[in-house]
Amino acid sequence: MDRISKLPVGVIETILCLLPIQEAARTSILSKEWRYHWIKIPKLVFIEDQFQEWTRGPKPSAIELRLNKPSKRKDMAKRCRFFYAIYQVLLMHEGPIHEFTLSMEVDTSCVEIDHIILHLSKKNILKILKLDFEAGGDEGHRLPISLFSLHQLTSLYLNGCALYQKRSFNEFGCLTTLYLSSVWTHMKTLHRLLSSCPLLKRLTLGHGMTILFDVEGSTIVDLFECVPVIEYLYVTLFGLEDFLSKRLPKKLPTSLVHLKYLCVDTLCFTHIYGLPFLALLIRSSPNLEKLKLKLVMWEEMYVEDDLGSFTLDDYSDITFEHLKEFEIQGFTDSEHELDFVRLILAKSPVLKKMMVFPHYFFDKNNDSSSFTLDDYSELLFCSPCASPVVEIIVGRYKSDHSCSW
Repeated sequence: MDRISKLPVGVIETILCLLPIQEAARTSILSKEWRYHWIKIPKLVFIEDQFQEWTRGPKPSAIELRLNKPSKRKDMAKRCRFFYAIYQVLLMHEGPIHEFTLSMEVDTSCVEIDHIILHLSKKNILKILKLDFEAGGDEGHRLPISLFSLHQLTSLYLNGCALYQKRSFNEFGCLTTLYLSSVWTHMKTLHRLLSSCPLLKRLTLGHGMTILFDVEGSTIVDLFECVPVIEYLYVTLFGLEDFLSKRLPKKLPTSLVHLKYLCVDTLCFTHIYGLPFLALLIRSSPNLEKLKLKLVMWEEMYVEDDLGSFTLDDYSDITFEHLKEFEIQGFTDSEHELDFVRLILAKSPVLKKMMVFPHYFFDKNNDSSSFTLDDYSELLFCSPCASPVVEIIVGRYKSDHSCSW
């Protein structure tokens, strides 16, 4: 008895969505009943590396590997087969497409990407769009204007793209999640994009962001004013220094009262912008429940010798009334960092877990540092603590450059 074929259509579609699109298409040979199941799945994922691996054929011999040298013509032929497969699926597909993912290496000649986005925009029912590009040139693929016609999007993931839309565009009234990494754009365009998302709850400004300065006097504070209902915020500080004013306000004009999770990546306490920027976000987030910091040492990049008058004493008014979890990665022997961790302990009455991961050069038997992991553990355990149930974990540094999606 064929029990799988008797399952509800929705369950079968869910199963097919979990398969690579090539494997889902192969189910059409199982029987007449299965011939057209795969062309109705609402989730389409196209990953170039997986496609090339799937269509590569038998493994070539050692002689063939020696004679089969890579060439632009062969690469172009592989790229054409990949796009042809996508076109076939889109032409045969029936029903709504709610999620579309395209992951590939791009160059300036990938006009096929624009055709695909235009095709998706005509139906205007797409909910989730993920464009993950590995740019071969100086910047990512320049996205077409048709992208801004996808008004039903709830999640947008862009990596390795360029956004240079100068014309105004309508609201992404349904967008709740926006992930930007290695994106080239203008400050004005980014401001317009965030302003057009009134329901945005999750925002990630990841690594590799290149924001061109095109509005005089504009700062990153202007961006945060556009996301009043944000609940999750991930900011990579490196690359945004030009938009951090030396006279940052103590609080944002509009408090982020809904913000529950904050992660600041590539943060340096001894940099002139580090602590003031962190304090600005914390003061403006009265209901913060989880705080994560990823520290870097700025000696090799954009060091500011003048630290100004910024000290932790200036931030004694900061409170963490709702903070439940705190994590810091890349912890060093800086007094600023140790004082800040102590500040968290002293002013977090409901804190449940504190995780401290020192920088990799810390070692239990390393005599080059005046402090060891055990020393820091003892210092933290003896520090004043407002929470009676906090668990303090001091461990080895773990490298994690990923951004949650």
